[in-house]
Amino acid sequence: MIEWFTGLQLGIAVAGGVLCVILGLRGRIPTDLTMGVTALVELLLIVQLAVALAAPLAGNRATGSLLEFYVYLISALLLPPAAGFWALVERNRWSTVILGVVCLSVAVMIFRMQQIWTVQGM
Repeated sequence: MIEWFTGLQLGIAVAGGVLCVILGLRGRIPTDLTMGVTALVELLLIVQLAVALAAPLAGNRATGSLLEFYVYLISALLLPPAAGFWALVERNRWSTVILGVVCLSVAVMIFRMQQIWTVQGM
């Protein structure tokens, strides 16, 4: 994993999550802004998948369990589309909160993936 890219992902996921939770608690239904933030988090996860597949070829190998890393990554990749689908089907304030919770959950998963990639010993 690339450290600056992980920081970028974390910043966008946390900021987007907080924004969605605040807007949802204020009674806002899902909008282009909240769906767009969630889509951006998903796009960055797709880029992360490409980076994770290419990094070992460049000599940047994971120090932890690759299975655990990829389970986190695939799980994180599935969350935003599921939340987006929910937000489109059930358009109410709680759908916006769910988008925020998903973005915050993805941020935690990204942080954990960074730990698995760089900190853990084999």
